[in-house]
Amino acid sequence: MKNREFNIILIGNYPKDNQESMIRFSEMLQSGFENVGLRCDIWNPIIFFGKFCKSTTSGIGKWLGYLDKYILFPIILRFRTILFSSKSTIYHICDHSNSIYLPHIISQSKGITCHDVLAIRGALGYNDAYCEASKFGKILQKWILKNLENAQRIAAVSELTLNQLKELTKFDEEQKRLVIYNSFNAKFCRLRNEILQESLKPLHLSGKPYILHVGSSLPRKNRNLLIYMLAELKDKWDGVICYAGEPLEGELLSLAIKFNLSSRIISVIKPTHEVLVSLYNGCEAFIFPSYSEGFGWPVIEAQCCGTPVIASSVEPMPEISGGSALHIYPDDSKGFANAFLKLKDPNFRNEIINNGYQNVKRFERKIMIEKYLSFYK
Repeated sequence: MKNREFNIILIGNYPKDNQESMIRFSEMLQSGFENVGLRCDIWNPIIFFGKFCKSTTSGIGKWLGYLDKYILFPIILRFRTILFSSKSTIYHICDHSNSIYLPHIISQSKGITCHDVLAIRGALGYNDAYCEASKFGKILQKWILKNLENAQRIAAVSELTLNQLKELTKFDEEQKRLVIYNSFNAKFCRLRNEILQESLKPLHLSGKPYILHVGSSLPRKNRNLLIYMLAELKDKWDGVICYAGEPLEGELLSLAIKFNLSSRIISVIKPTHEVLVSLYNGCEAFIFPSYSEGFGWPVIEAQCCGTPVIASSVEPMPEISGGSALHIYPDDSKGFANAFLKLKDPNFRNEIINNGYQNVKRFERKIMIEKYLSFYK
């Protein structure tokens, strides 16, 4: 199939929801397809009812956003695909939570990326998903799952995600299901030391040893583990914990007070990409003790910055690290502490870092794009 013979339309996310990772994912796909000579456009749900509110993630704004996403856009999508569809047009939904759009795409050439089934499993009562659902959320997730079950093409971002999806659905032989690993949705690299120290000064981290956690305050991110880990280290290490992402929750702060560790916590709220790269570069280790993930981008982001990773032993973290990180059961704070102390050996530390550099080669963008092109042949 020659590139000039077809074009791709990506179905993106509702802009006012500000789902940064999904916005980057759709833009990553677009630039990747355009780099191989394809025409690629992104269609996002139109903001109409949602323009009357500041946020569409809570309160009345959430319901106005639902009107835009689940009532208005399916109608628009149906008419647009009737007008624009041809045998050379491929439609791809970038986020599985938008699977409800599949029936409204009037084309046989359509597919979807499934990033995880955490919310779906949570709505169905699986406690290991660590994703509680409201009454409406349970209805919504079952609706999403039903449309995924009927999808003709599904690209899952990990073997774990695909296997979990298979457990929840019934597929026939004609449906195409393939694991396509995510690539980096932004640039991550090793920084020169002088640039790094200058960028860490405003954060009060320049020249200070620290371990890093990147993520939200959701229970499944298991941020408390780092407090327990620091308590286990005692006087064997005098550094601090840096939490990058959402503000620190009350439970975590109370735990820090209990262990008299409040002075050894630094919070960087919603860092820019440039700051995030600096944080990865400057930490002694990146700690990722998550209970559940669909892919786990931070694992390879840290490795790309030349940082050793100590992550949960729960899949898909070992799958994504390819054995190049240290993996510990997420409730084993002593195990995390001991793994961190092993990194004091320069030879062992360099081995882990070099293994990480080799691992991230599996996630180059050109590899991902080639698999998506093969996916539609």
